[in-house]
Amino acid sequence: MKTGKIEHQVSAGGVVFRQTGDHLEVALCGRLSSLWALPKGTPAPGEALEQTALREVREETGLEVAIVMPVGNTEYWFSRIQDGVRCHKKVYFYLMVPTGGDMSLHDPEFDLVQWFPESEVLQVMTHASEAAVVKKALVAARSEPVPS
Repeated sequence: MKTGKIEHQVSAGGVVFRQTGDHLEVALCGRLSSLWALPKGTPAPGEALEQTALREVREETGLEVAIVMPVGNTEYWFSRIQDGVRCHKKVYFYLMVPTGGDMSLHDPEFDLVQWFPESEVLQVMTHASEAAVVKKALVAARSEPVPS
């Protein structure tokens, strides 16, 4: 049964990168079902998008991070079959650098969290829209001074 209801949703997350020699690496969250994606999630009541991105990245990767700059967003539609609602979701992403933490401390939402070299990261990512954000983030990471 179709209600015709549309719900607009917002999330925020991050493209966490690090420099290893002359190369960049990006942190991705994975499931054993072959999903590799960026960490992201829904704002808590009263939480700014930047705060959401920092919290979600910390929870989902185990890393403490700092925001370098906004790096883009994705938009997509999906349907919740249980209540017949069509959802429009916009996810805001920020370029981030690790400042501490440890990937072994990631929450159970994902099975794995690991670094991927820039030469591989775009090929392993599940969602093309997120891969496009990572591609843009890698360009920005090469041109921005990394906070120490």
